Order: sequence, then structure tokens, then C-alpha cells
Amino acid sequence: MHNSLTMHTRPFLLMAVLTVASGAQAQTTPPDPFGPGTGASTVLPAVTVTAPASLESEPTDAASEKRISGETLNTRPVERPGEVLEAAPGLIVTQHSGEGKANQYFLRGMNLDHGTDLAIWLDGMPINMRTHGHGQGYADINFLIPELLEKMLVKKGPYWAEEGDFASAGSLRLAYADRLERSVVQATGGSFGYWRGLAAGSMAFGQGSLTAAGEVVFYDGPWQASDALRKFNTFLRYSEGTPESGFSITALAYTNSWHSTDQIPVRAVSDGSLSRFGAVDQTDGGDTQRYSLSMRWGQSNDRGASIVEAYAIYSTLNLFNNFTYFLDNPDLGDQFQQSDKRKILGLNASQSFRHKLAGFLSETTVGTQVRYDDIGVGLFNTFQRTAYNTVRYDQVSESSIGIYAKNTTAWTDWLKVTLGVRGDLFMASVDSTTLSANSGYSSAFLASPKAGIVFGPFDKTEFYLNGGFGYHSNDARGATIAVNPADPTQPIAAVPLLVQSKGAEVGVRSQAIKGWDTSLAVFLLDFNSELVFLGDAGTTEASRPSRRIGVEWTNSYRPTSWASVDLDLAFTRARFSDYSPEGNFIPGAPDFVGSGGITLGADTGWFGALRVRSLGPRPLTSDGSVYTSFTTTLNGRLGYIFDSGIKLNLDVFNILNTQASQIDYFYVSRLPGEPAAGVADRHFHPVEPTAFRLTLAKAF
Repeated sequence: MHNSLTMHTRPFLLMAVLTVASGAQAQTTPPDPFGPGTGASTVLPAVTVTAPASLESEPTDAASEKRISGETLNTRPVERPGEVLEAAPGLIVTQHSGEGKANQYFLRGMNLDHGTDLAIWLDGMPINMRTHGHGQGYADINFLIPELLEKMLVKKGPYWAEEGDFASAGSLRLAYADRLERSVVQATGGSFGYWRGLAAGSMAFGQGSLTAAGEVVFYDGPWQASDALRKFNTFLRYSEGTPESGFSITALAYTNSWHSTDQIPVRAVSDGSLSRFGAVDQTDGGDTQRYSLSMRWGQSNDRGASIVEAYAIYSTLNLFNNFTYFLDNPDLGDQFQQSDKRKILGLNASQSFRHKLAGFLSETTVGTQVRYDDIGVGLFNTFQRTAYNTVRYDQVSESSIGIYAKNTTAWTDWLKVTLGVRGDLFMASVDSTTLSANSGYSSAFLASPKAGIVFGPFDKTEFYLNGGFGYHSNDARGATIAVNPADPTQPIAAVPLLVQSKGAEVGVRSQAIKGWDTSLAVFLLDFNSELVFLGDAGTTEASRPSRRIGVEWTNSYRPTSWASVDLDLAFTRARFSDYSPEGNFIPGAPDFVGSGGITLGADTGWFGALRVRSLGPRPLTSDGSVYTSFTTTLNGRLGYIFDSGIKLNLDVFNILNTQASQIDYFYVSRLPGEPAAGVADRHFHPVEPTAFRLTLAKAF
């Protein structure tokens, strides 16, 4: 990949104002660190947004693996930053609260909550938070600036030696651009008080280049109680050389504050006492901040490649929610505060060697991933954001060391075999300042073998077989807990610090028909136990073992240089794998996810996009007695690029004004005047009504 971004920069910042010389020759470069990992990679001639397929067409090691370029990501109209991740086939990203809270993710028949089994990385930094105040694996991507993205690598299943915690369903590796060829200023205004400003550019500095970007966002939303979102975001990077053979250091800073309208009970909307866009507790919301400093060093030649990444992150979150309203406290209400303040230090390092194995071309990679979290995490009862009781507060130190090795050997020109293994050691110390009985130390080690086979290509068609073991970590508080923090007389059993998963996949990918890239994958994913820590209550819950069997069909077709079509369909059967009289449905697990779209446009002139996304019905109870409906929305974009570099575009979200749910839950809550035991009901967060956003951008 060219780190000078001739393939990406102007297209993804201005939706195609870069024209590239057509006579560039293909050349061989050291392997992309996000690439296939065997042999040298071929760099195709630089392309514009009208042909963003060079990255996507690279070889893969599984039918479900996918590489997506920055300009492809930015041709999609997205209502919130996290939705750019939906370019990963089969992934749905929703929001059930204010726009400063981490998104809700759905992938491979899993309601992943805020990221429990979907590992997300940006430039080598983990986004998922361990032992988090709101939920294990909490992955807040609201600080993402989509226009800066150079690429995203999508991997699914526990088959990858380099992927560890939270990666059982999949992993997303995001990378920002090192340099921008032109500076850009853009402004967006739209429905419900939406305002956004962005400025970004690069300049020569010393032996390398300096790239900076700043973003400001304000948003009220359609809610009766305004979101009052105030987001400030900055990016600064110094880089030399290329990502493969060079150095970069990056600083990020992000702050956000908001009010939120969380899920509301169906019964209140049905009887007219509450609007679809109303809130029971209008003081819910939160504030967060994230600051990070990271570096990357790489060196590559014909014999191998070295990569070292280091990072330091400081983040805080104060989140105020009230899901049950007046069930536990009829006088003050059930609002609670979850607080999380942490420092993270980490290091990733890998070394690959190209060599011969029994006379065949081979590559061996060894690597390590080290992470340390220093966490202050608390749960408090609050009234209108004022705390009046501490449920629990803990100081947690959590460390992990992961070591992995993999070998890929091409035994023939049509058979490539990858064998890998990783070992992960976790150590956690919990100091419960409110209840010493819940203090303690826990450690765990897991070894996870992996394997993959690629047959082909045969007439531009490859067949894949993958399998392996993975895991996710549990909240350290759940691994040391002894008693219920709300009732110390009630003992509670601790849960394992690490939970193992295993999966397999068989698939095929073909590019035999010119312009059409299609893949089909059939997968299986098992968990020993879907153990979770209930941040809302401060206790743990051990659910049952589970199995998911599914099929994914992914398609992209480019009939001309100025048009592309894509269609992704995923069907999954998700069930608990043991017997219980309560039933074996997994609450929140979707049976179907689908998306599709068409993108039109050249370097200048008119351009546009139309996209549909659908999240299928989900059971909300284990007996399957309560189900959600489909959530299907249609979004669109229409714009014009002038020869002067000015771009004007209009995005329209929920074009059909579909009245559907972003998320649904079924539980007991209590409104004023209702029985003390509460009422079991479906609670939902609605899809926002039709909204318009107009963007004006200028390149310099």
C-alpha cells in the first residue's frame, strides 16, 4: 500500500476530487501489515473513488475476510461515526442512548452489546475496554473521524493467531492516513440541530510530514429532551517513510457531553402517555473524554518485516441511566451512575521471516501483545445525576500478555496452509473499597490453536477451510466477587476470568466474472458460557453454553468505472446448546442481517448513493414468546463535485420514515401508579425520523 495516500486521500476527504495518472506500473513492495501476511503484496495503479477496489481485491485467507479502502468507506451516507463500520458484511451498528455512548453491535447472530466479542482497533490501539463501568468490552468509536480512514480490515471467527481478546465473532482493524495530499475544510448542517465542522491537512515537517485534523459536532436530535451533544475532536500525526518501513507518532484528544433518551416501555407509548421520542427520566446522559499517544515503527525487506507499536491511553466516562424507572425506589427513581476512569499502556510487536520449508516458500511470524489497565470503576445510585448511595467502587489493576506464532506455507501453487497458536495470560487484582469481601486476585491462561487452508485459485476462484479457538475476558470484578454488593448477606459465585470459544468456517470466493467479487461462508461458533458482568447491578450472571450456525453471502459488482453495487446477506441460527425448561433461544440474537446499495459517480460532476440495511427479528426471551420486528431503513446521498474542488452533497437518512426500533429489550419496569412488582414489557429505542444533512467541502 502507498502510505502517501495517492489511492485514498482526496477521494475519501472530498468524495472523489483526485485524478490519478493512468499509466502507473504495478510494483512489488513489502507486505502490508494488515495484509495477507505471506509473500510480497502487489500494489496496483493508484485509483480514484470510481475504482476503489484495489485494496478489496487483494488475496484473503478466509472467505469472510475483507479489506475495505477509505474511499469506499466514505461513499456511504452514515448518521453516526460508528455506522461506517457497517461496511463489514453482516455487521449492524445501532444506538440505544445518547450519541456519546458506545454503539450496540450485531454480528454473526450475536447481540454484542457494546463490543463484548467484536475486537476493534485503530492504528494498533485497542478500542475495547476491559472491566468497564458499563459493560465488558465497551468499544466507544464516537471519536472516529471517518474522512481520515485509509482502510479497514475485517476478520471473523477465532481463526487468527494475531487476534486475541474480544475477537471471537470478529475483529476490525482501522487505520488512519499518514499524509493528506490536499487540505480540506468542510461544514455540515441538518435536521434536529445537527452541525459539524471539519478541517484537515498535511505539511512537510523536518524529515517527514505533519498531519492534523479537528472536528466539532453539535446535535439536539428529535427527542423531546434535547441530546445537547457537544463533541470536540482532534488528530495530530508526525510520520516518516511508509507504514512498512518508517515511523509515526500520533496524538488524539476527544471530549463529549450529552443528554440521552434511553429505551422506553411500549405500554406508555401505546396508551399515549409517552411520545415515541419521549423519556421517562429526562436527566439521563453522560460525559466522556479520551486522550492517547501512540507510535508505530516498521522495517521491511525481502527477508521479512518488523513492526513495533506502543500506546498510552487515558479515558473517563460518567454515564447516567434509568432503565426500570421507579421499580426499586418509588420516591427518587432508579437512576444510577456508572463511572470509569482508566490509564492504559500497551505494546504490540511482531517479526516475520520469509524462508523455505522443505523446499517450499514459507513465512513465519512471531509476535506479542502486552497491555496494562489501571482502572477506577464505580456504581452509584443517583437522583437527577446527584449520587446519594455508593453501590460499589473498585480499584482494578489488570494485565495481559499474549504471545503468538503462525506459519504459512505454499505447498503447491494451489494449496496454502496456515498453522498458528497463541497463548494468553491474564492477571487481575481488585481492591473493593466499599466491600472488602469482593477484593481479590485472579489469573488465567489459555492456549488457542488456529488453522487455515486455501485451495486455489482455480479460474479466479478460491476455497477456504478455517478453524480455531478463541476467548473473551470477563470483568475482573466478576472473577473475585464473593457477595452481592447490594446485599452482603447474599453469596455470589465467582466466574472464570477467561471464557473460551471455538469456531470453524468453510467458504469460497470468486472473481471469475469480470467486475464481480462474491464470497460464501458457512460458519459455526461455540461458547463454553456466555458469562457477563452486570454493570447495572454490580453482580455477575453466568448464562449457558451456546452455539451459532450461519451462512454469509457477500457480493460487490462494478459494471463500469463510475458505478458499483453491493449486496450482503447473513443468516444465523443461535441457540443455547444445553437443555432448560426456560427454552434455548438466546435473547437479542438476530436471525438475519442484510444490507445492499448502489454507488454512482466519477471524479467530477454528479455522484450519489442509495443504501438499505436490515436487522432481522430477535427473540427477547429464552422461550421465544416475545420477538422483535424487522428494522429496515433506507439512506441516500446526492451531490456534485466542481472542477474547482468544491463538493456539495445532501444526505438523507431513513428516507421512508420507517417507525422501527434501534434496539429492543424485555424486562420488568415500573411507571408511577403501577403495581410495586412492576410490569414486564418490551422496551425500545426508536429509529430517528427522516433527517437531512447538507455538506459543503473545499480542498486546497
